[in-house]
Amino acid sequence: MDVDPRALELAWQKLAYFNERVFIKQASYTNLQEQLEAMGWKAVDGILLDLGISSMQLDTAERGFSFRIDGPLDMRFNPQNPVSAETLVNELTESELADLIYKYGEERYARRVAHAIVRARPLHSTQQLAQVVAGATRSGRFGLHPATRTFQALRMVVNQELQALEKFLPLALTSLAPGGRIAIIAFHSLEDRIVKQFYRRESRDCLCPPQQPVCTCHHHAALQEITRRPIQARPEEVRLNPRAHSARLRVAEKLA
Repeated sequence: MDVDPRALELAWQKLAYFNERVFIKQASYTNLQEQLEAMGWKAVDGILLDLGISSMQLDTAERGFSFRIDGPLDMRFNPQNPVSAETLVNELTESELADLIYKYGEERYARRVAHAIVRARPLHSTQQLAQVVAGATRSGRFGLHPATRTFQALRMVVNQELQALEKFLPLALTSLAPGGRIAIIAFHSLEDRIVKQFYRRESRDCLCPPQQPVCTCHHHAALQEITRRPIQARPEEVRLNPRAHSARLRVAEKLA
């Protein structure tokens, strides 16, 4: 399942060998249950979610995801989405932009960046925006381009990525068969935190405050964490694929 039609084309090419064993749908993973019902499936034994952006999207200039190659300020996974990065950059207030960049990009210079963007508007290309952001911030930490966090924040808001993940997790739990496993690869600390907190919460028999003497929540554990700590790419994998350095894989199993 993917909302990006180009990603589906590539998936068909890679998975054609499996013929009728593969079903590919253009849909958000938040529509998981509707898709399972359409297939006539009551539950599944495994779910793999690969969050964030793909190399294909980053490397395609006209998709507008990358500050390294010039393209339109787009950043939409689904081309039918009415809101693009250009919409946000040129129509939000300075305060709204600053809050967005700080919350989703964890950019310490968010107010400075938002002020620079508003002064430079209208902006229509990725390199225009990248130059404005770079001029408003210091060099990125750990070798990051200074526009990295701003681009990340805009992309996450355009595609409502955190909201989709929060909606998906309970659906995934309901859709798993007993003993089934859910594996989620996150590339951003905010996404990883949402997954970790969901796994931890659903692995507990009680959610009441520790100081409460008697349980009143009647919550029962539905998951067992398989990975208390996330699995990360080994150095040799990162050397072959540098974009894997921030990947975090967390796995949990549904209890009977």
